[in-house]
Amino acid sequence: MKLSLSDTETLATNALMAAGAAPHQAKPTARALVMAEAMGLASHGLTRVAMYAAHLRHDRVDGQAKPKIIKQSAGAVLIDAADGFAYPACDLAATRAIKLAEFAGTALAAVTNSHHFGAAGLLLHQVALAGRVGIALGNSPAAMPFAGGKRAILGTNPIAAVFPRYVKGVMVDPVVIDLSLSEVARGKIMVAAKKGEKIPLGWALDEKGHPTNDAAAAMQGSMLPFGAATGGVKGAVLALMIELLVTSLTGAHFGAEADSFFQDHGNKPKIAQMILVINPLALAGNTVYAERNETLLNAILGDGNVRLPGVRRFELLRQAEQDGIEIPDSLIEQIRNLAKV
Repeated sequence: MKLSLSDTETLATNALMAAGAAPHQAKPTARALVMAEAMGLASHGLTRVAMYAAHLRHDRVDGQAKPKIIKQSAGAVLIDAADGFAYPACDLAATRAIKLAEFAGTALAAVTNSHHFGAAGLLLHQVALAGRVGIALGNSPAAMPFAGGKRAILGTNPIAAVFPRYVKGVMVDPVVIDLSLSEVARGKIMVAAKKGEKIPLGWALDEKGHPTNDAAAAMQGSMLPFGAATGGVKGAVLALMIELLVTSLTGAHFGAEADSFFQDHGNKPKIAQMILVINPLALAGNTVYAERNETLLNAILGDGNVRLPGVRRFELLRQAEQDGIEIPDSLIEQIRNLAKV
């Protein structure tokens, strides 16, 4: 079934509100899920509505929470998500970091006591629209062993970066780099498990620590760090770096202290996210920034059949804005049942 973005957002919002979320929590969360769906990021899209609704019903997330600034300096701000959804708090973090970077040159906004924050690159769109470079990162419930280990102790810990682009002085789609530090995002395995599909060997281990191509067994086991074919050391140490950055500086839970997002019951995850905003005016300036960007990007684009990261998601978004998005009937029915419509 095909629905417009606005109708899909209203449906997802109603489903979250029916499960106990206030409008100020439900609306930005639904908007982020619909945006991910429209951009082809289905593992962070509408399939998450049922999961989020279950977390509301089982007190894993506070649907009435109001994110608030608990500490701020010239170039840094700490925001308490108050056990609510991550999206309202991350929206506040991006807004504050953009404003602080206008004067400080760079700004770091951190969110603590948070929840699942979806596709990290989506948090940075308003940063790019403001003409700023942005980096977003966060931890997640333990799903990945350290290199050489078999026990899940680190999250897949996504990281994203955005670089605004200017062609002949006109802003165009930014470069968006967005990845998790496992061999593949766990959401992809979740989607495969729901469809009963196999996954490639090298993505995950089962609960006994053995390599598996069974998506359902992988969901009960652990992910492998990226670069698993060569030991996964790089992926593991980068995940550790993010884990330490977002927890030790904010007081948030480590991934190993947060129960899996893929179960209805469990604790409030209390994990963390960070957004770093860099104002090009504070360094070489916008003109130099734009020239250096385009020199490298044009060289890349001129070398064979290549595509810059982020291009496909913006193409899909524009298509979805015009034509709506195709959503499986079963998923629409699930969300409608949750929304009680």
